[in-house]
Amino acid sequence: MLTLHCPYCDVQTDETELTPGGEAHLTRHGPGSDDDAFHDYLFSRANPRGVHFERWRHGYGCGKWFLAARDTRTLEVFGTYEAQTTEPPDHILAAIRDKRPGWTRAS
Repeated sequence: MLTLHCPYCDVQTDETELTPGGEAHLTRHGPGSDDDAFHDYLFSRANPRGVHFERWRHGYGCGKWFLAARDTRTLEVFGTYEAQTTEPPDHILAAIRDKRPGWTRAS
Protein backbone atom coordinates (compact mmCIF):
# COMPACT_ATOMS: atom_id res chain seq x y z
CA MET A 1 0.00 0.00 0.00
CA LEU A 2 1.23 3.49 -0.84
CA THR A 3 1.99 5.67 2.19
CA LEU A 4 2.76 9.38 1.85
CA HIS A 5 3.70 12.14 4.28
CA CYS A 6 1.43 15.20 4.18
CA PRO A 7 3.77 18.22 4.44
CA TYR A 8 0.95 20.43 5.76
CA CYS A 9 -0.48 18.44 8.68
CA ASP A 10 2.74 16.43 9.21
CA VAL A 11 1.17 12.96 9.22
CA GLN A 12 1.98 9.70 7.42
CA THR A 13 -1.16 8.56 5.65
CA ASP A 14 -2.05 5.72 3.33
CA GLU A 15 -3.63 6.00 -0.08
CA THR A 16 -7.16 5.47 1.26
CA GLU A 17 -7.06 9.03 2.66
CA LEU A 18 -5.61 10.53 -0.52
CA THR A 19 -6.89 11.55 -3.92
CA PRO A 20 -4.49 11.37 -6.89
CA GLY A 21 -4.24 14.45 -9.06
CA GLY A 22 -1.99 13.36 -11.89
CA GLU A 23 1.38 14.59 -13.06
CA ALA A 24 3.04 17.47 -11.22
CA HIS A 25 4.92 20.48 -12.63
CA LEU A 26 2.90 20.82 -15.82
CA THR A 27 2.99 24.03 -17.82
CA ARG A 28 -0.60 25.15 -17.95
CA HIS A 29 -2.03 26.37 -21.26
CA GLY A 30 -5.45 27.90 -21.56
CA PRO A 31 -7.16 30.82 -23.28
CA GLY A 32 -4.83 32.56 -25.68
CA SER A 33 -2.62 29.53 -26.30
CA ASP A 34 -2.51 27.76 -29.65
CA ASP A 35 -4.50 24.57 -30.20
CA ASP A 36 -1.46 22.27 -30.16
CA ALA A 37 -0.22 23.59 -26.78
CA PHE A 38 -3.70 23.32 -25.28
CA HIS A 39 -4.13 19.78 -26.68
CA ASP A 40 -0.78 18.70 -25.20
CA TYR A 41 -1.68 20.25 -21.83
CA LEU A 42 -4.97 18.33 -21.71
CA PHE A 43 -3.93 14.98 -23.11
CA SER A 44 -0.14 14.46 -23.15
CA ARG A 45 1.40 13.03 -20.00
CA ALA A 46 4.82 11.49 -19.36
CA ASN A 47 3.54 8.34 -17.57
CA PRO A 48 7.06 7.01 -16.94
CA ARG A 49 8.02 3.63 -15.60
CA GLY A 50 10.21 4.70 -12.71
CA VAL A 51 10.59 8.05 -10.96
CA HIS A 52 7.50 10.25 -11.30
CA PHE A 53 6.37 13.55 -9.78
CA GLU A 54 2.68 13.58 -8.85
CA ARG A 55 -0.03 15.70 -7.27
CA TRP A 56 -1.97 14.33 -4.29
CA ARG A 57 -4.78 15.74 -2.13
CA HIS A 58 -5.12 14.81 1.53
CA GLY A 59 -8.88 14.40 1.09
CA TYR A 60 -9.67 12.83 4.48
CA GLY A 61 -7.24 15.03 6.38
CA CYS A 62 -6.34 18.69 5.93
CA GLY A 63 -7.77 18.74 2.38
CA LYS A 64 -4.69 20.37 0.85
CA TRP A 65 -2.85 19.46 -2.33
CA PHE A 66 0.81 18.44 -2.15
CA LEU A 67 3.41 16.92 -4.46
CA ALA A 68 5.25 13.61 -4.21
CA ALA A 69 8.21 11.99 -5.93
CA ARG A 70 7.92 8.22 -6.15
CA ASP A 71 8.92 5.24 -8.23
CA THR A 72 5.92 3.87 -10.16
CA ARG A 73 7.44 0.37 -10.31
CA THR A 74 8.19 -0.12 -6.61
CA LEU A 75 5.98 2.52 -4.89
CA GLU A 76 9.16 3.79 -3.18
CA VAL A 77 8.59 7.37 -2.06
CA PHE A 78 11.52 9.78 -2.24
CA GLY A 79 9.70 12.62 -0.53
CA THR A 80 6.75 14.98 -0.52
CA TYR A 81 6.61 18.76 -0.67
CA GLU A 82 4.17 21.66 -0.83
CA ALA A 83 2.08 22.12 -3.96
CA GLN A 84 3.18 25.71 -4.52
CA THR A 85 6.73 24.53 -5.27
CA THR A 86 7.46 25.05 -8.98
CA GLU A 87 10.34 22.55 -9.19
CA PRO A 88 11.24 19.52 -7.06
CA PRO A 89 13.38 20.61 -4.08
CA ASP A 90 17.09 19.81 -4.15
CA HIS A 91 16.83 17.39 -1.20
CA ILE A 92 14.21 15.34 -3.10
CA LEU A 93 16.39 15.24 -6.23
CA ALA A 94 19.39 14.24 -4.10
CA ALA A 95 17.38 11.41 -2.49
CA ILE A 96 16.44 10.12 -5.94
CA ARG A 97 20.02 10.27 -7.22
CA ASP A 98 21.30 8.51 -4.08
CA LYS A 99 19.06 5.52 -4.79
CA ARG A 100 19.07 5.74 -8.59
CA PRO A 101 22.64 6.63 -9.67
CA GLY A 102 22.67 8.06 -13.16
CA TRP A 103 19.02 9.19 -13.00
CA THR A 104 18.25 12.44 -14.79
CA ARG A 105 15.02 14.32 -14.80
CA ALA A 106 13.26 14.29 -18.16
CA SER A 107 11.95 17.69 -19.19
